Amino acid sequence: MIELALLGVFTGFIAGFFGVGGGMLLVPLLIVLGYQMKEAIAISIMQMVFSSVFGSFLNIKKSIEVLRDGVFLGIGGIFGGSFSGIIISNFSNTSLQYFFIFIIILSILRIFFSPVEPIKEVKKQNKFLLILIGFVIGLFAMSIGIGGSVMLTPILVGFMHYSIKKATSLGLFFVVFSSISGFISLTLHGKMLLTQGLIVGICSLIGVYFGIKMKNMIQATSYKKYILLLNTSVLILMASKTLF
Repeated sequence: MIELALLGVFTGFIAGFFGVGGGMLLVPLLIVLGYQMKEAIAISIMQMVFSSVFGSFLNIKKSIEVLRDGVFLGIGGIFGGSFSGIIISNFSNTSLQYFFIFIIILSILRIFFSPVEPIKEVKKQNKFLLILIGFVIGLFAMSIGIGGSVMLTPILVGFMHYSIKKATSLGLFFVVFSSISGFISLTLHGKMLLTQGLIVGICSLIGVYFGIKMKNMIQATSYKKYILLLNTSVLILMASKTLF
């Protein structure tokens, strides 16, 4: 249980600093500790409920703009995440791990080739498109135990011209919707580990607070490098556990 508590603090910091749910790091680490992929996904999703709600509350205090497009992305994420229990119930642990690796690779490539600051101003986004993007990301992200920010941030930065810091704040807000939906879906399908998830989730609140404070102190150029470093580390960790 001490290991889970420490993981909670650590992944909470990652969630706050990088604007992710924390699952992209928590899932591989739980697998290293001996949990099965589906167990790691369940714990990760419950942790994301805690970290994303608290982290978004802190972010919104800084910028109310996070709410503007985030609500529509979140609506799509709710519907997409609600199907995650079905996917997890019908796919093997190994296939879910390979899909996790595939998503991380795509994220690294998109972030690497995207500018730190938008080349042109963000225009008013199509609400239907935002809901559709949220649905697709919620569907696949919750099925591998990540909040979806790792998939959403490259889209917001690379195609919709958000700054990288604003994109990560919006990504964390999206995780609120997708993780709650995923939590309900997995619980209804009998896949949720409530005790372990609660320990990690509560402890993650400490890390989230300090992660967001640290994020606000970092320059955007350095911030992009840290995101790429995180994603690369996660890729190596998950690939080594899956392939060897």
